[in-house]
Amino acid sequence: MLSKKKNLITGGAGFIGSHLAKKILEEGGEVICIDNFLTGSENNIEELFKFKNFEFVKHDVTEPFNLNVDNIWHLACPASPVHYQYNPIKTTKTNFIGTYNMLGLAKRVGAKILLASTSEVYGDPEEHPQKESYKGSVSTTGIRSCYEEGKRIAETLCSDYQRIHGVDVRIMRIFNTYGPKMQTDDGRVISNFIVQALKQEKISIYGDGNQTRSFCYIDDLINGMILLMMSDYQNPINIGNPNEFSIRELASLVRELINPNLEFVYKELPEDDPKKRQPSIQLAKDLLDWEPKIELKDGLSKTIDWFKKNL
Repeated sequence: MLSKKKNLITGGAGFIGSHLAKKILEEGGEVICIDNFLTGSENNIEELFKFKNFEFVKHDVTEPFNLNVDNIWHLACPASPVHYQYNPIKTTKTNFIGTYNMLGLAKRVGAKILLASTSEVYGDPEEHPQKESYKGSVSTTGIRSCYEEGKRIAETLCSDYQRIHGVDVRIMRIFNTYGPKMQTDDGRVISNFIVQALKQEKISIYGDGNQTRSFCYIDDLINGMILLMMSDYQNPINIGNPNEFSIRELASLVRELINPNLEFVYKELPEDDPKKRQPSIQLAKDLLDWEPKIELKDGLSKTIDWFKKNL
C-alpha cells in the first residue's frame, strides 16, 4: 500500500512524474519531488501543494541527495529527442550518475527503487513486437545514443546493485506515452500533431508515415507503474499499449478530432528514427494483471482538451 509510504520522485515536475505524484497523494501517500526544471515545469506541480503530504526540492540528480524514504521512483531525465539531444553529455550524465546516486541512496536507507527505463533500449528493433528478452539494435554513436545507451547503462547499474548489494529494484521499460501536461514544444509526435492542428497549420509527417508506434495514455501507464512497484519482480518489464498505429494513421486521427480539412506535409525522416516500436506486454499481464484500458481516440480527445486550455 502507498498510503503509509514515504515516496521520493526524481523528475517529479515532469510529465509522468507529476501524474505519479498526484496519484500517490490521492491515495494518502507522502511525496517528495525533486527536479531541476530542465524539462519539468512548476505548472505541472502547482496543484499538488494543496496536499499536506507534498514537498518539493529543487535538485539535480547528478548531485548526491540524502533523505530517508521507503520508495524511490527514479524518472529524472529528458525523454524527448528535442530535449535529450540538446545537451547529450548532460543526458548521459543524468542517466549514469543520477541513477548511481539514487541507487546509492536506496542502498543506504533500504528503499525500493523503480527505474523509469524506456523502449529506446531496443533501438531500431529487428524483433517485432519487442519482448523483454530482446537485446536490442542500438547505435553507440548516433544522435539518440545519449538516451538509448544511457538508459541501458542505468538498467545495468540497477541489476548490479541488486546482485551485489541486494537493493530492491524495479525496471520499467516505458513505451510512447501521452496525455495532459505533455510539453507543447517537446517535439514528440502527438504533441507536434496536436499543436499544429490547433494552430490550423499543415501537419508535418516525417518520412512516408508508414513507421509505426504504440501509444499509451498516461493514466494507464501510472497504474502499471504503481503495480510494478508493489510487486516483487526485479527484472525489466514492458509497460505500454500494444495497439500499433502508423504515424499517418495517428495524424489522420488528430486531424479528424480537430479539423478534417487540414493538409499533411511530408518531411525528411530524422537520423536513427526507428521504423517500428511495439511492446509485448504478456509479462505485465501475467505478473501484474495489467493492460491498458483507454483507447487512442478517447485518450487523444482528453489530451486535445488540455492542449486547448494550455497552448
